[in-house]
Amino acid sequence: MPNYYIYLISSLPMLHFATKPVLSLKGFLNSCAELVNQPELALIQQAISTDAYALGVSGSGALLKWKEFDKALRNELARARAIRKKVPVEKFLRQAGQSDMNIIHIAQAAIRRTSILEAEKYLDLKRWEALDEISSGHYFDLDFLLVYALKLVILERWEKINFSDKTGIIEKVLSN
Repeated sequence: MPNYYIYLISSLPMLHFATKPVLSLKGFLNSCAELVNQPELALIQQAISTDAYALGVSGSGALLKWKEFDKALRNELARARAIRKKVPVEKFLRQAGQSDMNIIHIAQAAIRRTSILEAEKYLDLKRWEALDEISSGHYFDLDFLLVYALKLVILERWEKINFSDKTGIIEKVLSN
């Protein structure tokens, strides 16, 4: 029987794309440490780590769907960039899965953006929407917590980007 985390999840603030997160990722993980069993907490921590692609098949359907979506999106972006640069694409692809037309469209729309920042924001919006779809029907379980953590990663990434933009770091990087 899966674990249900009614009290933890009901205490979490709502997350909205492109807004400042009310709760930090560290704060979220601290809350989880108190109420989530150790194997599931370890899975959440692995899911948000940079080597999340090394994760094997887990007991989480949401995480598996996320990994498939993100890998397919990254592969399509690699294909589009390789075609644009006229280089062989095979060495840039991760283990290939099937890309649907929606993912191909997302990658093409991102590549067509005139601003790198605008393209990244578009891609993260589409990732956010995919996470919303993946979490559909998951209200008080591990899959909800996984999606919540992944969304916090996106929000914190944009906090860093916005801070860098205010300090002029992005302009310096983009001008070089």
